Amino acid sequence: MTELVLLSNPRVADLPAHECGEPLVDLREFSELALDDRQADPAGAYLHLRAGVVERLLVAQGLLPDGLRLLVVEAYRPLWLQERYFAEYANALREANPHWTDTFIHVQASRYISPPEIAPHVSGAAVDLTLCTDSGEELDMGTEVNASPEESHDACYTDADVPAHAGENRRTLIRALSAAGLVNYPTEWWHWSYGDRYWAMVTGADAAKYGPQDMRF
Repeated sequence: MTELVLLSNPRVADLPAHECGEPLVDLREFSELALDDRQADPAGAYLHLRAGVVERLLVAQGLLPDGLRLLVVEAYRPLWLQERYFAEYANALREANPHWTDTFIHVQASRYISPPEIAPHVSGAAVDLTLCTDSGEELDMGTEVNASPEESHDACYTDADVPAHAGENRRTLIRALSAAGLVNYPTEWWHWSYGDRYWAMVTGADAAKYGPQDMRF
């Protein structure tokens, strides 16, 4: 079995990020991709992504079977929002498990929300997405996008045992995105990235290409 490396692991955090200066671009400029508004913010920050990641998404879109599209749910996330998400989830785990240490809570929280200091979304390197038909109907992937380990009974893990049709839909997504050069965070079937520290760890790169971005929208 492949080792499960979480974003809280020092193997990820200890990798440097050598910012390449590549811009964030607006996904609304690319009609090939379907866009979802469930994580929308008024300024549309959630629909911005590094240009190199967008290029790879477009490659992946071209590898999908006819009639299917990538449905983007969330891309760039400001640091303040990442901090809020992480703190809220960590606090919920603490309330449900008062015997857990702060260190263990930090690790467990990273299954679902990245520690803010290394978060791929904050660097514009990560995208949460799923599959839909040309008419916009989402495919069954076994859980909703952003389902937590607790509410999904760990079915959010990419390799989880889910119904056969949902498993095949996941494999379709995996084949296209992997072939395009993105990597998956294995506790979240919907989370894919390129150029961040987790990508560097998975691929053996010496450093991440993208560092945190403080974009003002």
